[in-house]
Amino acid sequence: MSKQTHLSRQMESRHVLMISLGGVIGTGLFLSSGYTIHQAGPIGTLLAYTIGAILVYLVMLCLGELAVAMPYTGAFHVYAKKYIGPGTGFTVAILYWLTWTIALGSEFTAAGLIMQNWFPHVATWLWSLLFMVIIFTVNALSVRWFAEAEFWFASIKVIAIIAFIVLGGLAIVGLLPLHGHASAPFLTNYTKNGWFPNGFGGVFTTMLTVNFAFSGTELIGITAGETKDPAHTIPTAIRTTLWRLIIFFVGSMAVMAALIPYQQAGVTQSPFVLVFKEIGIPYAADLMNFVVLTAIMSAANSGLYASTRMLWSLANEGTIPKIFKKTTQRDVPLIALITSMVGGVLALLSSVYAAGSVYLVLVSISGLAVVIVWMAIALSEINFRKAYVKSGQSLDQLAFKTPGYPIVPWLAFILSGLSCLLIWFDPNQRIALYYTVPFVAICYAGYYLSRKFKPTK
Repeated sequence: MSKQTHLSRQMESRHVLMISLGGVIGTGLFLSSGYTIHQAGPIGTLLAYTIGAILVYLVMLCLGELAVAMPYTGAFHVYAKKYIGPGTGFTVAILYWLTWTIALGSEFTAAGLIMQNWFPHVATWLWSLLFMVIIFTVNALSVRWFAEAEFWFASIKVIAIIAFIVLGGLAIVGLLPLHGHASAPFLTNYTKNGWFPNGFGGVFTTMLTVNFAFSGTELIGITAGETKDPAHTIPTAIRTTLWRLIIFFVGSMAVMAALIPYQQAGVTQSPFVLVFKEIGIPYAADLMNFVVLTAIMSAANSGLYASTRMLWSLANEGTIPKIFKKTTQRDVPLIALITSMVGGVLALLSSVYAAGSVYLVLVSISGLAVVIVWMAIALSEINFRKAYVKSGQSLDQLAFKTPGYPIVPWLAFILSGLSCLLIWFDPNQRIALYYTVPFVAICYAGYYLSRKFKPTK
């Protein structure tokens, strides 16, 4: 079997733009964003999310040059293999596959729990199974089905966040009544407990949580291999990354921090539900549960797609058995899809039966994995540009160039590395380093040992 660079190009511009828009809006924003406000305080949270948004934008600028020059399916590990080393390429693929597969397990559990709110007499596992079947079927039909489903899932999330920012903004200035407030709150919550009520260190220790919330933006790189016009679509999606992150994340955090005292944030319920209830929106909890369910389905849909393409790409490169490269008539890598789905089910089972051991290790590794992938993207771009110039080609031939080279990619690399190291200072997150560093070492060792003992053709 010869090596391919991509599968069937069926995604249109609107699909990629909405996937890049919605891919980053996960359940973390709707459910656990209050935790960041609680830890870092209002101003600290805005600072952490702004730094995070800039970091992700830098990484996306690096990815843009690579993805347009080489629009491959399962892109990251191919770039890392070619421009860093084959061991790094393999490790990046395994880490990224693991991140999305672990997420699948937790998403299906969360979807079942949300349905329990409306149908308390139906077992959670039945709902989880139903959603598994739906997401698997959507991905198995064709990449167009995946893209269309993701387009509508993302649309619902985007509308919900815009409504939250608009209504919250009106409540802040007193144009909408707010329960428990005789007058407009304005921005009093920002400074009444000091600028950094838990100390400035809270900004840095929440950075990994913030970066994990931003994971999903790099999906643009994977879709490049199945997009109709990657040279036009990918740069457009990447150029809008920064303002999207600032509007949706920093904007919603600004509203939350203004309306919810930091001591209450993230303690009992979703900050979105809390704000909508305070404003007096009827059925606020039910509405937000529906939006969160949509976000969960979207995350599961994206996760299954991303993990499947990573396995296909590993097989395409000859790193794992060729059986994972086999596709259906509609160009869907079915064996890779089934394997990723089974991985998600095993993650789900480990969360139930081994939550304090196996699942804890997996979640700890997946928390750092995305940031390590970002580091690999930045370093790949640095080495790609060097190799491109060395080959005698003109930079004018590149359809998309990372601006500010080499400052932008080096900043992306260093800031990503720092956000990994800074968690050492948070006792609650330090465990991630204990598990991730040995896991990465095992991946490298496993790859080179397998090469050593692999029979030469």
